[in-house]
Amino acid sequence: MKFQWRTAWQGQEIVVFREDEEVDRFDAAQIQRVVFVHRDSGDSPGDLVQAVVELADDYLLLPADTGFAGRVNFERQAYWNERACVYWVNEAQAALPLRLRRGRWFMGFAGPAYVRVPRAELAALVERWPVQGPQTWEQRKWRRIERNRPFAPTDETQLRA
Repeated sequence: MKFQWRTAWQGQEIVVFREDEEVDRFDAAQIQRVVFVHRDSGDSPGDLVQAVVELADDYLLLPADTGFAGRVNFERQAYWNERACVYWVNEAQAALPLRLRRGRWFMGFAGPAYVRVPRAELAALVERWPVQGPQTWEQRKWRRIERNRPFAPTDETQLRA
C-alpha cells in the first residue's frame, strides 16, 4: 500500500503528514537551507525530485510529491525571498547514500518517502554539492527569461561598451 505524504504550513511551523496523521513538525525559523534537487534544467515544477531541508541537527528529505516545493514554497514566497536560503542542484550532482536514494523500479518508486537523517550522516555529502543560489523559484524564473532573450550575455562573456 502506498501512503500519501504531504506538507503544510500551520502558523510558523511546517507539518509533515502521512495520509491525515501528523508524522513530524518543525519551526520554519529553524531552517538553515533548502536545496531543491531537480532533473533536467529544473525550470518546471515537474523537474523537481526532492527538497533537502537543512536544520541545525538534521536533514529532512522530502520527495516532490510531499508538496514541500509546491504548497510550502509557493504559499509564502515573500518569506523564502527574505530568508534567502533556497538553493538548487541537479540530481546527477546530488549524491546520497544508496539507502536514501529514490529510483524507478518495476512497479513505481523505491526508497524512502520522507526521512529525517542526522546531520552528521549527510553534512559532508551535501557540502560537496555544487548548489546554485540563493534563488527563489520566482528569481530562477526571471533569470531563465533573461538568459533566453536574444543577444543576452552569458555567464562566461560580458558585454563591453
